[in-house]
Parts: sequence; structure tokens; C-alpha cells
Amino acid sequence: MLEETARRRGFFWPSFEIYGGASGFIDFGPVGAALKRKIEEKWRDFFVRKQHLTEIVTPIVMPGKVFEASGHVAHFKDPMVECTKCKRRYRADHLLREFVPVETESLTLDELEHKIRENTVRCPECGGELSRPEYFQTMFATTIGPYSEAVGYCRPEAAQGMFINFKRLSEIAREKLPLGVAQIGKALRNEISPRQGPIRLREFTIMEFEFFFDPEKKSCDQLENVANERIRIVPVELRLRGLEEPLDLTVADSLRKGYILNEWMAYFMALSKRFVTELGIPLDNQRFHEKLPKEKAHYSAQTYDHEVFLERWGWTELAGHAYRTDYDLLMHSKHSGVDIRVFEKHKEPVRKNLRVLRPVASTVRRTFKQRTHEVLELIRKADLNEVEKGFSEKGYYQFEDLRILPEHVEIKLEEEVETGRRFIPHVVEPSFGAERLVYATLEYAYSKIKDRTVLRIPRDLAPIQAVVLPLVSRDGLPELAGRIYDNLTAEHFDIEYDEAGSIGRRYARADEVGVPLAVTVDYRTKDDETVTLRDRDSWRQVRVKINDLSDVIKRYLSSNVSLEAIETSLTS
Repeated sequence: MLEETARRRGFFWPSFEIYGGASGFIDFGPVGAALKRKIEEKWRDFFVRKQHLTEIVTPIVMPGKVFEASGHVAHFKDPMVECTKCKRRYRADHLLREFVPVETESLTLDELEHKIRENTVRCPECGGELSRPEYFQTMFATTIGPYSEAVGYCRPEAAQGMFINFKRLSEIAREKLPLGVAQIGKALRNEISPRQGPIRLREFTIMEFEFFFDPEKKSCDQLENVANERIRIVPVELRLRGLEEPLDLTVADSLRKGYILNEWMAYFMALSKRFVTELGIPLDNQRFHEKLPKEKAHYSAQTYDHEVFLERWGWTELAGHAYRTDYDLLMHSKHSGVDIRVFEKHKEPVRKNLRVLRPVASTVRRTFKQRTHEVLELIRKADLNEVEKGFSEKGYYQFEDLRILPEHVEIKLEEEVETGRRFIPHVVEPSFGAERLVYATLEYAYSKIKDRTVLRIPRDLAPIQAVVLPLVSRDGLPELAGRIYDNLTAEHFDIEYDEAGSIGRRYARADEVGVPLAVTVDYRTKDDETVTLRDRDSWRQVRVKINDLSDVIKRYLSSNVSLEAIETSLTS
């Protein structure tokens, strides 16, 4: 019913309909685009502005070496099976879960094959037998420019653009931590068989931020603002015992019990709960579901999915909260050769006695002759622990074709005056899917009053804030309603005008697209310059002076105050 209403009333529908469609893509219509835009702006206000993050925009297509460094080329793949009869392809773990109510995300290819055979899972289309599962790379590959060797990928997340710009952004912020960097933009994942409408897409809008902090200063200075906030969490400890019922705990207790590893992550999980609640989704239908070790992304030390219960899809992830440690920055530093560390100056210089590795120049010169300079530089840059490990295990340290012996180096104690420390920050990442948020908002807004569909979209998110309706299409009422419409439009309200059909039918159309207020211009308007305001959710009506209309609409949209209360305040 919801998806039918969404198509008919201009929220969203499958893309490329006139060509038979293509799964994994949707188009947003006029009201859907407006709702999506308002959710994005609410997210921006909730996190970027109020949490003092900085926002950037980076390319969707990136050179292959970016994703080789990040580990996505090696790890970003899903298990796929093919029907041996009709040749349709499916994501193996998702297909298995449709037939058998078991957790499948962490299963290996062999385990998936065993479960598929054991439960006689067949092709949903033709009943054919399925092939052995194989991994499928889910990043869209392309080439950059005319050269086939210039491999690029469409980003599957917005994160890497923020990581590879960290050095520049850190310099702009004068290396001050913590530093939050946000981005809203398109991401693409070449899903094998997306069959969940707007829930699983090949092209989608991602809203995420990377929050960089000093790993030696893990405490969150905002934690006291959420410490007593209650969140419903399903930690790994429960899942490993086969339990899925959430624990209802405060943020402080979740940290104290070790269910959440990082204070900043716990803080943003609490904010995530508040944000999703403001979309109209009740707390009892939200939970934070921790991923098992086998389910986590390669970069994550801990991941919680923020899930909501959807009538059609069950528990569905709307956001992910990952503690990415220093993985991404460290990998990009190694692969690019660029020092991405930040510098923190000590209040007072610190004197330290350090064990350092030094080359014995005369021995190196005697052994390596023309390559002396190269070897001297290698030894100066080598990691002392790695060199000692090589000596103890093999009697030498091997670097490419060079074999360094203990006689080529000496280990000394040297005093060093340290004015500060250089380190790679750690990162927590909250990441939200805009299309999923739109769908969840609509599902929880969907209601029936008698036989009429009413979308109770939160007032501040309503794609159309009010509709202006002349009672009849004659006697000067359309002209008067048109002037009111123009005035409200000039004040930047999102206003519609409708004079087609009976007034009851027009109210019904407005209710079905979630318009909070209907402004009806009738014969009395010509006498006393008042209009009828009708509330979408209660269908109650009040009379308001035209001169007060703008103020009343602003107050109504920005609060949960009833129309009657606003009317009373105007007349008192």
C-alpha cells in the first residue's frame, strides 16, 4: 500500500519504467525529492551545524589506487549464486535467509553452499538448481580517460574522500582535534540482486561523517549530555548466545559494561537515536545491533547498525556506526608515502633516552660499494624492531634484494628532546542512507482515518507545508485565494494551490501527501478577512485572520502546539 501511494502521489517509483525498469534504481518525484531534501537538511542541521563539523564535497569516481590502499578492492565483495537453468543471479546469503530464518551474513562460501543444499534452496524464478557460491566485486569499475590501464571505481561510500583529504583539512583546522568532517553525496554499489525497493539500491545518497580524535584522549567532552540517555542495544555478547532481544541501557552503562568501546561512538549513537526519533519512529521500534566479528568490515574494530523495524522488511539498517581506529589514515599514509600524522606540542619539552639504529658506514661501504648511499638511507629509515626481529629469527634483515647483517649497524642510546608528539588520529564514523530514511519516515507516517490515507509526516519535514483552497471556483474566491498563495510563496513557504474537484476530495489529496495545513478561502473570507485552517492529523478547523496567517503557519510547523492553542493565544 505504501509503495502504491508513493508512486501515485509522486514520492518515488522504479527508474526507467518505460524501458521495463532496472532493479536497484529509483526516481524521486516532486514531493519525494522535497522530503528527501528536507531529511538531508535536517541531518545537516542536527550533526554538521550543531556538532560543529566541517562539510566537504569529493568526487564519486576515484582512481583504483585509492581503493587498493583502503582495502576495498580486496574486501568489498558479496557471495553470488547463479541458477543453472535460467541463469539468473542472486546474492547467496540474502536468498538463503529468505528460505531459512538463520543469520547468514558471516557464513563462508563453503558454509553457504552447505546450507543451500541442506535446505534445498532453489531459484525463486524457475525452481532451477543453484551453482556453487562465488564472490562478486560490488564496486562499479570504470576507466579514467582513454587509457584502459587507468582503472577507477565509483565510490561505495563517501569516507575515502574525507580520509585522503585529512592532511589538508587538518592543516586548515591548525591540527586541532577532535575534527569532524561530513559529506552528503551519491555512492554506488553493484548489488547482485536488489529486490527491496528503496531499501537496497545500486545508486543511493549517503550522509556520513568521519570524526577524528586523539587515541590517547578517548574521553568525549560531550558525553555528560547523553550519559543518561537510554538506548536499546544487542551487543555481540548476546548474539553469540543466540539472543536478539535488546538490552535497555543508559549510554553510561553501555560504556561501563564494555558493550560500546568508545565514548565518541556512544555519544553519536545517542544522537542518532534522537535524530531517527524526530523522523517519527518510536524508540521501541529502534535498536542498535552489533555486528559479529565475521560480519564487520575489514576496517572496523566495532560496528553497530542502527536498525528500525519496518512492516515489510523487518529489522532494517538505517545507519551504521563504526569505530575505524587509525586503519584508513595509516593505509593511505603507507600507500601514498605522505606523512598524515598530526603534531601535538608538549607544554614543556620532554627529554628521552631512545634506542636508535645507526649504520656502521665503513662496514657498509666495504660490503655494498656503489650501493653504499642507498643502504645508508635504508638503515636510517628502517624500523629498529623489525631489524632486530630479522636478526633474531634469520640472522639478517632482508629488504628487497639487500641483506643487512648485524655488523652493518649499531644500536645506541641517544638523548632526544621531544617538543611534541606525532600520531595518526583514530576515527568513529556514523553513516546514514538517505533513501532508507525517506522510506522509514513514510512508513511510520502512513495511517488510515476511516477509509482515507493520511501521511502524518513530521511537520518540519512536510514536503508541502500548506495548501491553499478556494471553497468554490467562482465568485472571486479563486482570485482571493491566489493572492494568499502568492503572499505565502513570497515568504518562502512550500505552498500548493488546488481548486480542482470538491473541497472534500481536495482535503483527501492533501492528506495523502502529508500536507499539515489546508487554508480554505470561503465566502466569509470576503467579509471578515479570515480563512479556515484545517489540521491534517485531527481534521479540526479554526478561523485565522489573513494578516496572522504567516505567523500561525510558522508557529505550527516549528512546534507540536495544536491549532486551537495557537488560535487561543492570538485571541487572548
